[in-house]
Amino acid sequence: MTVLVMHHRGTLTGTPYLDWLADYDGDVLLVASREHLALVSEELPEEGGAFRRTAAVDGYETSGELEARVLEFAREHGVSHIIACQELDLERAAGLREVLGLPGQRMDTVLPYRDKSEMKRLVTAAGLAVAPYRDVECATELIGFAEQHGFPVVLKPRDSAGSVGLRILDSRAELDAYLADEFDLYGPDQPNLIVEAFVHGSMCHVDGLVVDGRVALAWPSQYQYTLASFATDTGPRIDLTLDLDDPLAHRLLEFTERTIEALSGPADFAFHLEAFHTPDDEIVLCEIACRTGGAAIRDIVRTMFGIDPSESWVRAQLGLPLPEWIGAEKVLPRQMSGQLVLMKRPGRVVSIPQEPPPFPWIEKYQVFVQPGHTMKAAKFSADFLLMALVSGRDRAECEARLRKLEEWFLAGLVLEPVAD
Repeated sequence: MTVLVMHHRGTLTGTPYLDWLADYDGDVLLVASREHLALVSEELPEEGGAFRRTAAVDGYETSGELEARVLEFAREHGVSHIIACQELDLERAAGLREVLGLPGQRMDTVLPYRDKSEMKRLVTAAGLAVAPYRDVECATELIGFAEQHGFPVVLKPRDSAGSVGLRILDSRAELDAYLADEFDLYGPDQPNLIVEAFVHGSMCHVDGLVVDGRVALAWPSQYQYTLASFATDTGPRIDLTLDLDDPLAHRLLEFTERTIEALSGPADFAFHLEAFHTPDDEIVLCEIACRTGGAAIRDIVRTMFGIDPSESWVRAQLGLPLPEWIGAEKVLPRQMSGQLVLMKRPGRVVSIPQEPPPFPWIEKYQVFVQPGHTMKAAKFSADFLLMALVSGRDRAECEARLRKLEEWFLAGLVLEPVAD
């Protein structure tokens, strides 16, 4: 038995595969992105230690070297499972499993979670609400959609992740400027664009785990900000779990189960669903991913339920034991959680708080810059200055604690402007 791990983004420290697989009776191989290891200042582990074989791939996202190296390792070591936890690796891992005849998620169960157009088609057929949408293959289709549904309209790649490539066009003037300066009929995003009507309301997300084809655990949270504003939002971006007695929480859980049933996913996977709660009290699907949510979602689930969803996802795929309570009926969070994010913004960091915050209810605290670092506007939705997580008895207590933490951090943050 040999498992091969594809590691695209994030730190190896933050995704401790070897700890997760400590009781795995076989070898573990690692293929990682050289570029992203460098970005997080990590070295590729040496071969022959805990990892039997390791490789760092140049051009991981765009070249075929990743597939070549995985197939090479598979031939040499009889790989029995491929593990891939990052969004942009899901399709590539599925294709490699098909070529090698390996168990796990295949293309037919990946694409409904990666292709937003197919996702919306299947969910609509199941009687669930989605925003009006259409695929965009020419400028006329985009103009016609805007004339039919009005502004704003939302434009995004069908297979995007982390809000990369997302555009909100608020007026005909903005649409005309986009068509004149950015729309490329034969560019890399064509014919890969989808346009949606803008949905007013708050954004909620539901995070959980499917084991043996059924939702084993899940709970909703609600963003207190607009996701697409990451490049310009310098205020606190707060995310709060919903209370146990909140009727919306239980409606969102039912909506999530129906969505997963409509998409016919794999037997074992983590998921991150985003849905709008409109002023008319309707739940409308934004999208769902068959992987753990980004930012501090893993830590939010860990705080609520006491398990790491990515670890449980990996172990379930390999048939390794999970906590006995996973799969029990109506598992409820043991406590609530809240997340605070501050995005990077232009400026040079003069000083930041150097000591950990003096609050016992902090579950995670991470600063992504140091004095002397020059920041630019955030480039994607996880381009953070600060990320922190707290626990509490309910939503109100979590929010009060996040506000207190924000005030403490900003009191010690000093930035100076820099020339463009």
